[in-house]
Amino acid sequence: MPPSPPLRILHCFRNPIGGIFRHVRDLVEEHSAAGHQVGILCDSSTGGAYEDALFETIRPRLALGLTRLPMRRAISPSDMIALAKSYQHIKSLQPDILHGHGAKGGAVARMIGSVLRVNKYRVARVYSPHGGSLHFASSSATGQIVLRLERFQENFCDAIAFVCDYERRTYEAKVGRPRPHSQVIYNGINEAEFAPVTMEPDAADFLFIGMMRDMKGPDVFIDAFLRTERRVGRPLTAMLIGDGPDEDKYRAMISELGLDRRMQMLPAMPARKAFALAKTIVVPSRAEAMPYIVLEALAAGKPVIASRVGGIPEVLGENSEALAIPGDAQDLSRIMTAAATQPDWRARTMPKPSAFKAVFSAPVMARDMLGLYREALPAGIRKPA
Repeated sequence: MPPSPPLRILHCFRNPIGGIFRHVRDLVEEHSAAGHQVGILCDSSTGGAYEDALFETIRPRLALGLTRLPMRRAISPSDMIALAKSYQHIKSLQPDILHGHGAKGGAVARMIGSVLRVNKYRVARVYSPHGGSLHFASSSATGQIVLRLERFQENFCDAIAFVCDYERRTYEAKVGRPRPHSQVIYNGINEAEFAPVTMEPDAADFLFIGMMRDMKGPDVFIDAFLRTERRVGRPLTAMLIGDGPDEDKYRAMISELGLDRRMQMLPAMPARKAFALAKTIVVPSRAEAMPYIVLEALAAGKPVIASRVGGIPEVLGENSEALAIPGDAQDLSRIMTAAATQPDWRARTMPKPSAFKAVFSAPVMARDMLGLYREALPAGIRKPA
């Protein structure tokens, strides 16, 4: 059997920050190294110097280029104008795969892909929710609208890739059983990150790293840290690393609780650099799909305490002692206290490295995604010359 021809893959998403951006970067690296041509379409108004530097690291891999357009969080008339202006450019790329990530990226990819299909282009429309619309409550009026739109957009979709089984189950409960082909494809970590990080001599006891917003739980972390100090009976140290809209609120909270000398806040930095600054990573999110920070930390040999949300139990184990009740500072403090005082806590709770790597590696993710792409390609439609 002759080898399958290389694919032209265009990833569409809104925010070039956080887990979605990391997911796309890993796919770009793996698929371009395998000989496929890859490009990115994303928002031009979000991200900063750190994200710009990340774009520069993958730019040599982007054979189909980097296209940035204004994309608001909600669908707006300005999106239609930007898409109309960019349509000819995207059409000229002749993508085989349009992969939309998140609610907005998914809408854009399916819209553009469907117009291309009307014009007889052989293009597959693939969607990955990454939480997105699934965070809405089905009992609210807004949630009903958003989730019904998700169901409607299945008419313009060839395949759905879920990043964890939790996301798949949530989709089925809120939207319905997917009508397009669907598959769970776990996020994966690249080979270079499966190496232990050496801690700094003055490493803090605990680290929060992520977006500074309430959904990620920095306020829960701060509250739990203070409770842990009281349980342990001695001063501890902690760090919060990241940027986001609620950063000033958390600074004020730290100051009001008298934690300025023991709890430090730093701007966003590469995860492995941050891991060297603390002993234990804490992920106190109120909601998640499959957060990369948990995978990155485990790959780097760091112990992790996390909320029982999203796909995190699929990584740490459903019955893991490292899982806390979401939004519950008291329960999180209980686990942080155990990590700080029990010498065997880490060995007892963290997954075995070999079993973890066999499931959550970037080559495995990229291989499975390519299989999904090829299965989603429509038959009987030829790409125009």
